[in-house]
Formats: sequence, C-alpha cells, structure tokens
Amino acid sequence: MRIDTHQHFWRYDPREYAWIDGALAPLRRDFLPDDSAPEMARVGFHACIAVQARQTADETPWLLQLADTHRTIAGVIGWVDLQADDARERVRRAALHPKLLGLRHVVQDEPGDFLTRPAFLRGVRSLAEFGLTYDVLIYERQMPAALEFVRTCPELRFVLDHVGKPDIRHGRFDDWARQLKHLAGCANVTCKLSGLVTEAEWRTWTPAALRPYVETAAEYFSPERLLVGSDWPVCTVAGTFASTMAVVMEVVDTWPASARDAVLGGNAARLWNLPR
Repeated sequence: MRIDTHQHFWRYDPREYAWIDGALAPLRRDFLPDDSAPEMARVGFHACIAVQARQTADETPWLLQLADTHRTIAGVIGWVDLQADDARERVRRAALHPKLLGLRHVVQDEPGDFLTRPAFLRGVRSLAEFGLTYDVLIYERQMPAALEFVRTCPELRFVLDHVGKPDIRHGRFDDWARQLKHLAGCANVTCKLSGLVTEAEWRTWTPAALRPYVETAAEYFSPERLLVGSDWPVCTVAGTFASTMAVVMEVVDTWPASARDAVLGGNAARLWNLPR
C-alpha cells in the first residue's frame, strides 16, 4: 500500500486560518478527502495521513471524524496543548482514538527556545507512554535546536517534516545538509521527503534542482527511515499533486523494489503499525 504521509484538510474560515496569506490565496477554500482521493489514485497512492494545520482543541477530533468516515485516511497527526499543566491527561484522552498516530506543534512560528521549554518537554515526553510519535516542523535555522530536542527525548519516535525546510529558494544547501546529517545520527528520527516544492521558487523549480535534497536525505537516513509526503493542498501553490510526488518518486524508482516500497508506504505502515 502506498501512503502519502502528509496531507491537510480544512473547511476554510479566514479567522481560523490566518496563516493563509495573500501569497497563498488559492488555498482560501475548503479542501477535503474527496478532493485529494482522485489525485492520489491517479499516481497510485491508496491512503494518506492527515496532519494538523491549526492549533485549536477542536481540529483533532474533526480530523479523526474524517478518518472514521473516509477510507483514504489511514491516520491523523493531531494537536494537543503540550504546555498545559494537564498535558499528559490530554494526550491520554486523545490517544484513545485508534487512528491518532501522533501529535505536532507548528514550531516554525515559535521563538528559538520553544523546543527546550520545560513545560513543552514535559508534555512531549508523555507521547511515548501512549505509543504516539511527534512531528517536528521547523525551518532550517531551527535545526540545531531540534537536534538538542530529539536527543533530550531518546525514548520518543520523531518525524522530521519537510526535510527540515531547507532554504532552496536562496540556494542554501551545505549548512542544511550538515545539520540534517546530525539529526540523521539520532536513531529515533524518521524524515519526511515532503514540502520541497514550496521551499523552492514556486514557478521555476525543476525536479533536477530538488533531486540533491532528496538524495542527501536518502544518504543520511537510508531508505529505512524515509517517508514520502505531498503536503497537499499547500503544494498546489507550486505544482500539481502528481508533479510534487514525482520529485521523490523519480528518485526512488531507480532503487531496488524493497527500498522503493519502504519509502512509498512500508515505512509508514511499520512506524505507525497501520493495517496493510
């Protein structure tokens, strides 16, 4: 089974999605599972993981409800206020739903010390107790803090979103690659090959320009710790679902079948214990 490990769904409300600014104006509408299902089918993907897009208590139950009613959603990466005094109890309650696979916080918008705040760390550590993963969403400049963060919680399984969001638009590579290698040295980190098209120039990127980022992640993490993700519908500001997924698929299609199948779905099934 091929699994897109990073999709978002929403019913658009400008008050709830203030991050969808003028540059992202095409995203100012509803995006739901029935919209992405045909896109997935056209390129041979069978299921997806729904990932939180706003930090409110009501979004995660809504995503889980979607997962219950749409077979194309294999699971949910939700949000809980991990800094709350009762964060462990909130995590425990959320984890009662079998399709909750993990949690995420949009750290890319937070101050530099956010990942090491005692309250946040206390909440994050509770995820391991309930078998959940944590998605790390950061910009390249935050990678050193992320390294300290994952080393502080060796008992927890982490997923690095969007390959650490390298600054492709401005041609940055070496610093990002060096930091990525350090993160790959942590055995509890898996990396999503996702989000690259929107870190590049939206109208002029080419698969060849993005290929070194995919290949570097593959070198450092090996195929056993890589996942593929579209970041749909955000990716649509820079390309189609098919062209976005082709950035990864054109690389892995040259690999042995076992490695290709692992990245395109097998690793996700194993990481989150998904039914095959």
